[in-house]
Amino acid sequence: MRRPEDINVLIGCETSGAMREAFLARGFNTFSCDILPADTPTNRHIQDDVRTVMRDPMWHLFCVMHPPCTRLCRAGQRWLYGPDKSHPKKLPKGRTWQDMIAEFEAGCDLFEACLHAPIPLRVVENPVMHKWAKERIRDLPEPQIVQPWWFGDPAFKATGFYLKGGLPKLVPTNKLTPPERGTEAYKDWSAIHRAPPGPDRWKIRSKTFPGIADAAALTWGDHALKVAA
Repeated sequence: MRRPEDINVLIGCETSGAMREAFLARGFNTFSCDILPADTPTNRHIQDDVRTVMRDPMWHLFCVMHPPCTRLCRAGQRWLYGPDKSHPKKLPKGRTWQDMIAEFEAGCDLFEACLHAPIPLRVVENPVMHKWAKERIRDLPEPQIVQPWWFGDPAFKATGFYLKGGLPKLVPTNKLTPPERGTEAYKDWSAIHRAPPGPDRWKIRSKTFPGIADAAALTWGDHALKVAA
């Protein structure tokens, strides 16, 4: 069996380093990549378009991608119905319906590029998509939907993993008991969905929880090692 340090792992569209650090902790030669700089200083982050970086032959086996979900998830569906002024939801300030459509198309293009990256083992993370995204993206598999509380983190956030190349699904490692709806604990667990509007809201809502990252590094890392053996 190959050693973890022999496997180069690309974590695409990540600035937090959560998934990168989980794979590094397991010994894999891991780098994150995004058009934005890393949230904290590191020599393990490539600031570039992941569609350019993924073509480097050094990524010979495995990647985990986190393309933005803003226009693809169900919460973003309301912006795509049309310019009809009777629609109850107003568009974001300073944006037009045409802007929303252009961002939707760009989001689909990036997701599809990640899904079909020239790397044998691929994971693409995104929430459950709305109907138009499902129709638009080519060869979209059914995702595995997991929750942070399945892996020991007290939080609600339906997280989808679209697996390609025969990667196994994650198995819950430490299932917690969710609090009752309406309690203060339930509100705490729902902090991701309750994030207030602001410039960092997208970052809060895209958070990768450590329990999921650790399970991913263990399950998919071990599978990559077996494939590489």
